[in-house]
Amino acid sequence: MLSSLTRWVSRGAFQVLKGTHSRPQLIKTPHTGNQTLAAAPLPFTGGSLGVRQARALDQERLLQIDWDDGSCSLYPFTWLRDNCQCPLCTLQSAQARRLLMSDLDVHTGMDQVQLMDNKVSITWPDQHSSEFDPDWLKKRCFSSEARQALQEELFLNEREYWDSGLQIPTADFQEVLHDDKAALAWLEALRRNGIVYLRGAPAEKGQVARLSQRIGYLRLTFYGHTWQVQDKPKANNVAYTSGELSLHTDYPALHHPPGVQFLHCICQAEQGGESEVVDGFHMAEQLRREDPEAFNILSSLRVDFTDSGSDYCDFSVQSKNHIIDVDSDSRVVRINYNNATRDSVLDLPLHQVQLFYSSLKAFVELLSRPENVFTYRMEPGDLVTFDNWRLLHGRKSYLSRGQNSRHLEGAYLDWDEVMSRLRTLRKTVRGDS
Repeated sequence: MLSSLTRWVSRGAFQVLKGTHSRPQLIKTPHTGNQTLAAAPLPFTGGSLGVRQARALDQERLLQIDWDDGSCSLYPFTWLRDNCQCPLCTLQSAQARRLLMSDLDVHTGMDQVQLMDNKVSITWPDQHSSEFDPDWLKKRCFSSEARQALQEELFLNEREYWDSGLQIPTADFQEVLHDDKAALAWLEALRRNGIVYLRGAPAEKGQVARLSQRIGYLRLTFYGHTWQVQDKPKANNVAYTSGELSLHTDYPALHHPPGVQFLHCICQAEQGGESEVVDGFHMAEQLRREDPEAFNILSSLRVDFTDSGSDYCDFSVQSKNHIIDVDSDSRVVRINYNNATRDSVLDLPLHQVQLFYSSLKAFVELLSRPENVFTYRMEPGDLVTFDNWRLLHGRKSYLSRGQNSRHLEGAYLDWDEVMSRLRTLRKTVRGDS
């Protein structure tokens, strides 16, 4: 499982953390297939690929490129003109388009195409010239295989599913802070597995903020840039009590919940307080197979969530979210579920209310099966990082003992920032373009 993670980790930083279950590890893959980043076919790899022939298909308004390896790519005239790389059309220092859509002829023809110094040179009807590097074109081929491979390279959408037999990829906190290879392996594992455990952080506040600097910046919410998970009088959140927390994602009361969560153990309870996590994507796919009607209900009906109080500032937030979010390809992309903040307002027609409750009950019972829940106990200095859009997490109740009671510090980031750092680290470590 970890072979593709450990390639870039110095001094064997990645290990695995086993849970309280003794069952062997079980890795399952999403319905889109068993393909990790390491195995994904890229649209073009290796040295520069030569162009054997380039010709305009005027009737189809396509440019055909025949490559030296015998393959062929087709590019629409309009797309080529829109993406002209000359200084008038593209600000190279920012890799940003300067050509205005109002100035683009979406029905443009092509006067001439020729190969010059192994580059594809095009003259347009208004005598504007464009020149394209073969590697640049090959990477943007419109074939379904090339498009899928490029999307995987950009977004790392493939996942490795797991259950109670999970072995959490584990790394050294200090190595992740100071070694680019270790940081890259951490973020790739976080994207693929949804959770990574870091050991060796100082058992004091401020470490989640230090770790966030490895990425960019923290997500500010109504609970602050960071927040303290402790048993508090007059708690403004159920997490700030010593009671059991049922499996949930954080902040579905926002229309755009935080994508990544950090939790750092500063002090652990003497009794209780074990953490629990479930692979929500895996469970959603299992629900799709076992109870298609429940899956359809939870992925189509919007549910009201609410959260109000005072912390960083006064707040009263309200959202409508699907319990299971799917994209246009019906792939699960986010779980939104927190029973504590699910609103008593239920904006559904009367005939759908019982269907909703039955569907949600089926999903929660699936999440709670012992074979699906991974349980672990954090100790001071341990820091867990996980995908809040994918994982549901919870906590067993614990015995609160005042000043020396259980204390975790938490923080949020968004996936946009995390993926940005992953791509820049990939370029630094591997030379990816």
